[in-house]
Amino acid sequence: MQQANNFTTFVKIINSKKMGNKINDPIARLMGLRYKSHPWHGIEVGEGAPDVITAFIEMVPTDTVKYELDKVSGYLKIDRPQKYSNVVPALYGFVPQSFCGDSVAAYCMQQCGRTDIVGDGDPLDICVLTERDIVHGDIIVEVRPIGGFRMLDGNEADDKIIAVLRHDVTYSSYNDISELPKGVVNRLKHYFLTYKDMPDSDSSKKKVEIVDIYGREEAQEIINRSLEDYKCHFDGLDEILRHV
Repeated sequence: MQQANNFTTFVKIINSKKMGNKINDPIARLMGLRYKSHPWHGIEVGEGAPDVITAFIEMVPTDTVKYELDKVSGYLKIDRPQKYSNVVPALYGFVPQSFCGDSVAAYCMQQCGRTDIVGDGDPLDICVLTERDIVHGDIIVEVRPIGGFRMLDGNEADDKIIAVLRHDVTYSSYNDISELPKGVVNRLKHYFLTYKDMPDSDSSKKKVEIVDIYGREEAQEIINRSLEDYKCHFDGLDEILRHV
């Protein structure tokens, strides 16, 4: 009876939080969460957070299609083919058990002086720098956040945390984004400012902007806020998953 109650509550939480499409097969969904960790909900961010965190990688620079997490199933799905020459210049993914909600939005408004910002309702995005060629996504890595981009997509806070792969021969010596070569930072900026552009799009309607580049301490603040937003948004999910 208790498990049945847990199941009912779980489905209500998932549907009320609008995690993608409605669940078509709740039993299969619960089995998946029990035996395969959901990248967003089932992977721990790590005891060393926010200094050292676990990141889930969706895409790597060699990908010719854009992959993203299907929030309901936990599997990677093809969002769209990369039609043009712009490719992600680093490992790209998100911070598990994070959520860009009210606290992240409030900090963004505080820092950029606007009053109309909301969280984008997604996990916190992260780019990971490494000298090594990682050939596929759908992996977890240990990283050290060193800064980030305060990015706005319309009126939504869409921060991009910049991190280095832990123990990487080249990048592990960097402790703050200000220490990175300017070309590396510019390459990342260019990607995020153009990856949604289409050749025939009206540039006057461009919505994506990077309003600031911040260092390690602010990156850690935003990570902490996203972890708190997650706890508030998915209140009760942890307890339910412990009993399924």
